[in-house]
Parts: sequence; C-alpha cells; structure tokens
Amino acid sequence: MDGSKMNELRELVEFLKANEIAEFDMEQADLKVRIKFAGEPAPAVASGIDLAQLSRLMASSPASPAASAASPGIAATPSTPAQIAAAEEKLHEVKSPIVGTFYESPAPGAPAFVQIGDQVEVGQVLCIVEAMKLMNEIESDVAGEVIKRIGSSGQPVEYGQPLFAIRPR
Repeated sequence: MDGSKMNELRELVEFLKANEIAEFDMEQADLKVRIKFAGEPAPAVASGIDLAQLSRLMASSPASPAASAASPGIAATPSTPAQIAAAEEKLHEVKSPIVGTFYESPAPGAPAFVQIGDQVEVGQVLCIVEAMKLMNEIESDVAGEVIKRIGSSGQPVEYGQPLFAIRPR
C-alpha cells in the first residue's frame, strides 16, 4: 500500500471515530478494508454524520462505485416519525455459535438459504458456518422476518458475532 492510500485510510479512520461509527466495510478492485472499533456499539442509526465529507474521502479512492455503494447504508437519517419508530424497533440478532467462515448458500452459485424480507420459522436454516472443514447449519431461534444479513459470504466470523437481524412476529 503506497503512502497516499495510507494517508487516505488514516483520514477515513479519524472520520469514523469522530462520527462514532463502530463498523465500516469497503471493497475496491485492489483494496479491501474492514474497520471495527472495540467498545460500546454505535447507535443503529447514526445522526449528524457529514455525508459530504465521507463522500469526498471515498471519492478520492480510485474505485468510487464501490465507495458510493457503501455510503447509503452508513448514514440514512430517519426523517418521519414512522421511520424513527422503525429504526428504534428491537430486532433479534442471530449470532454465530462458533468461530468459522460464513456462507449464505449451501454451495457456490446456489441460491442463499434466506433473503432479506423472507419469513422464517424457528429451526429454519439461515446460513452455514464452516469450522475445521465441518459445515454447521445455523438455524433461526425465532420466527419472524429477515431484516438484515450482517455476515458476508466467505468472510470469517467470531463466536457471538451477529449474522442476521430478524423482526420477531
């Protein structure tokens, strides 16, 4: 990594700290960055983030399409009372019971076990976590609607790391 990219990365880290963003992922053709700060988790909906500054930081990188795709999920500030209520809604997190590699489908190229918006039942398979060449099916422990897939397919996960957010029925 050259000096200019390191400086851009330092600026990005400072920006994330200043705006109390706990976790951030960015992937470009020649660079993949995942930043996760330890400590208190940030609120689900960050308010007061300077999107213009974040866009400038991301635009300075050579592959801006990946950067612009990353920014909408970071700082969508709710504006109506209904959106604020939805943001504050308590969602159930399905967490990884083991350390391993997260897979959203049973095989490469196969459809994912579940999609965002799917209704799931207790015991329904949501994903696989591979550990020591063993494929462990992770089942839903609550019935409801899949709101968010937190894990990224092919990426390592830790014990207790959230994989899915489900709105219970």
